[in-house]
Amino acid sequence: MLIAKYYNNNDIRIEELPIPAIGPGEILVKVRASGICGTDVMEWYRIQKAPRILGHEIAGEIVESRSDKYHPGQRVFVSHHVPCLDCKYCREDHQTACDTLHSGNYDPGGYSEYVRVPKINVDYGVYVLPDQVSYLEGTMVEPLACGVRGLGLIRIRPDHTVLILGCGISGILNIQLAKLTGARVIATDINEYRLQKAREFGADEVFPASQELNLKAERVIVCTGAYAAVEQAFRCVDKAGIILFFAIPNRDIAVPVPDFWRNELTVTTSYGAAPADLEEALDLIAAKKINVKDTITQVLPLTQIQAAFRIVAEARESLKVVLEP
Repeated sequence: MLIAKYYNNNDIRIEELPIPAIGPGEILVKVRASGICGTDVMEWYRIQKAPRILGHEIAGEIVESRSDKYHPGQRVFVSHHVPCLDCKYCREDHQTACDTLHSGNYDPGGYSEYVRVPKINVDYGVYVLPDQVSYLEGTMVEPLACGVRGLGLIRIRPDHTVLILGCGISGILNIQLAKLTGARVIATDINEYRLQKAREFGADEVFPASQELNLKAERVIVCTGAYAAVEQAFRCVDKAGIILFFAIPNRDIAVPVPDFWRNELTVTTSYGAAPADLEEALDLIAAKKINVKDTITQVLPLTQIQAAFRIVAEARESLKVVLEP
């Protein structure tokens, strides 16, 4: 089978590997669609473990099963990370801090024609796609679930103003999720194309990121790694407000301590998604409450992954890029 092995952002090689053999309780999935995550092009983050086969947003068809729960022919989304559901983190509803979640994955990675799904992922991380959810839409379950988890941490109310910094795919998903709460949503970006997309997906107001904003928001969600957004977040958060770092810069964050203390600010982060978040995300997609279909702006074959990475990294006229192995 064909796989795409990542060495760095400008060196992704199409190679061949044998189709993985599955063991007891496992399934083999033919990958029909595989989304490119923004973290995959964060070279400072990914290159530490290169070379490797990336890809963790997949939808596909079960072609072989040694599990009593699933059978060939089923269309599924498969989560690459699953928690143990038994450690202290899982018991305290911090499943995304679970060591098992951070150490597991499917084999060999989503940028391949087939993946072997280990038993623990079969038990806790396989979701059958309803008929109305396409393979392309299925790749969006995990990205949307990350947003579901993030917003669940910051308790948005209908009377809140939510400021979203960065209108790439994570920003667009967070805009839609925040609008479901009834809140007023304001978004910024450096790219006019993405500002227009923010308008189309429901933002009440949009502004260029270079513009100084004269506002205070009860909730600020940082969806870009640009450090200028960190500084803007602290300038724009209201007293007793919450800043959620959905994305992070590649350097330490400086917190303005007097404001942080005097104004009782909360600064938090969100990483990944738990099983409940994935279920909710799939339900939102199936019910058409969140429009993920139109966020997919480019679809390319796996053999064009280098061009696809370039599109994502350049972040010009694109939101979500999906590969079809």
